[in-house]
Amino acid sequence: MTESSDTSSSESEAESEPEQVSGYHRLLATLKNVSKEEEEEEEEEEDSVTDETEMNLEDGDSDISEEEEMAAESADMQGSVASPADPEGKDGHGPPGTSEESPEEFTDAKHESLFSLETNFLKEESGGDSSLKASQDPFVQHVNTKLKEKEIQAVATNPRTTHQLKWPILGQVVFSSKFQKLETFKPPKDIDLKSVHLQKPLESTWIKTNSQFLSGPPKSSSPFTPLQKELFLIMNSYRDLFYPERTALKNGEEIRHVYCLHVINHVLKANAQVLANNSRRRSQKLGVGDDDDFRDQGLTRPKVLIVVPFREAALRVVQLFISLLEGDSKKKIIVSNKKRFNGEYGSDPEERPPNLKRPEDYEAVFVGNIDDHFRIGVAILQRSIRLYAPFYSSDILIASPLGLRTIIGGEGEKKRDFDFLSSVELLIIDQADIYLMQNWEHVLHLMNHMNLLPLDSHGVDFSRVRMWSLNNWSKYYRQTLLFGALQDAQINSVFNKYCVNVQGQVAVRNVPMTGSISQVLVQLPHVFQRMEAESLASVIDARFNFFVNKILPQYRDAVMSHTLIYVPSYFDFVRLRNYFKKEELNFTHICEYTQKSGVSRARHFFLQGEKQFLLLTERFHFYKRYTIKGIRNLIFYELPTYPHFYSEVCNMLRATGSGEEAAWTCTVLYSKYDAQRLAAVVGVERAAQMLQSKKNVHLFITGER
Repeated sequence: MTESSDTSSSESEAESEPEQVSGYHRLLATLKNVSKEEEEEEEEEEDSVTDETEMNLEDGDSDISEEEEMAAESADMQGSVASPADPEGKDGHGPPGTSEESPEEFTDAKHESLFSLETNFLKEESGGDSSLKASQDPFVQHVNTKLKEKEIQAVATNPRTTHQLKWPILGQVVFSSKFQKLETFKPPKDIDLKSVHLQKPLESTWIKTNSQFLSGPPKSSSPFTPLQKELFLIMNSYRDLFYPERTALKNGEEIRHVYCLHVINHVLKANAQVLANNSRRRSQKLGVGDDDDFRDQGLTRPKVLIVVPFREAALRVVQLFISLLEGDSKKKIIVSNKKRFNGEYGSDPEERPPNLKRPEDYEAVFVGNIDDHFRIGVAILQRSIRLYAPFYSSDILIASPLGLRTIIGGEGEKKRDFDFLSSVELLIIDQADIYLMQNWEHVLHLMNHMNLLPLDSHGVDFSRVRMWSLNNWSKYYRQTLLFGALQDAQINSVFNKYCVNVQGQVAVRNVPMTGSISQVLVQLPHVFQRMEAESLASVIDARFNFFVNKILPQYRDAVMSHTLIYVPSYFDFVRLRNYFKKEELNFTHICEYTQKSGVSRARHFFLQGEKQFLLLTERFHFYKRYTIKGIRNLIFYELPTYPHFYSEVCNMLRATGSGEEAAWTCTVLYSKYDAQRLAAVVGVERAAQMLQSKKNVHLFITGER
């Protein structure tokens, strides 16, 4: 079953061929292929919008049918689960026949024996496994942790014990554990590389690889930046980690460097242990199952899974692996299939359209190859790397949530496989916030398939498998590292529900003192209206009813024209759109599935005042960042997922003609279940007052001279 990382189309998938290009993928494609008109449209919006409108002077609602069809998978948000072999290349117009489309996904068959863990032995010059015998090595301590049956049973009922500390850089750090013992620690002032038990050659290669982040002469300064030092100490203690302050602009690469160091360190140690035991067994002439001392592996080989949103991120991770194994040694390491990898994961610098005015954070997120359907196996043996290794011969898997979803499959599908997730010891989910904008369901689906007992033996030698793996306790030994840009309820929930590592959990929990409302530059009254909801489940209906009965009547008057309604959830958007149609309100709408002509029409009609309301989804704003002109009244149906979207959308009023400022309004709906988002917009102290206050309406005024 070496080819199980393929995505060959089975019969059941063949039927759904025409649907395979999901609306979501068309959307991604448009990010790259920005046409000439669009560039001009950004420059001289009105002219080109008007031209297009003359060609399509039909009603702005004409695009609903194609939108419905493109959003047919809305029940699964951006499902596209039916597209196991994503037919669009990286730009939506890829010719059939390139890697992802071929019936058998490309895997490297040539180098199987070279990278096999069963048939290779530790080379003498690599210094033996003496470093691994050292019992203070955190890797050895972690894999040798002994758990008792009764401790495992108690986890289900144990309350989570927590302890909060303040760290110099990370700030408020919460240690927690479902196991009885909760140990905390504070970071030492300085650490040297000797003390963190790095496997050869990492001590020498890390300094060079990380040098771009280090200031000062190499010898005097620490090998880590202050942030990296604290993160690495937690990673190296094998605790789960949730760090919600990773941003593409500020510290994303610094963090990627340090988790790649941890990954390579883990894999080199794990493989060295196996190879050293192979040598010892050979010298003792032991047959299969002769000795219990050599339990050194899981039920399947993949030990590390790195989840990243785009191919560009996978490219950067692999480049770091190469750099960490190669360093500045004269001997280049062997990297098989490197050319193919660069072709499929790299991007053409000319592809990026010039001069579109986009915020810096947008440019930093959507850089390089932004295809989001991929998975690749990587095998590492001493100082060689094999890219496109078959999954069951890989040490590290790098994949997007969609790339995993199409191989894991769903209930009742004939062709599905998730055995390769059974023995993952290190799961890294990077840029978690972006999956909220892609399809969060895929992340939950992945978490529900982690560390299950495999259905097939995949040729494992059971005498070498660790007891905790055979006992189906792997999830208590899996370390999960979760990085994102947001303290978000859904991301929090994954960390709290699925991370049950015996070493405990560490979450960084800093509260925002000032909210993003302070970045609003226009003079604007912000009216925050609190609605009551009995339970989390009833919030959706409560919000809809509150909006329809209390808010909308104030805006139906023609005086309140030019009203933009910002809707974070696609489901809420569909519900509002259907209501507006039923009530025959004068409105237009834009969502992530709307085609370009529909977007131009909607923007034109809204600017000219021909349509009173414009419904806009958050995902459209995330992927496009258009400035909508002509807004006079703003309604946030729900607070934005990203706090800076609040100020970005408010500041769009600047694009409206001058002289109308006095009449501008902004209304925001919130409930007690929106505490995190509210704090991110108005700051934590004000949010607390607004949630506890007897008053349901709160007014802020920004931009006063």
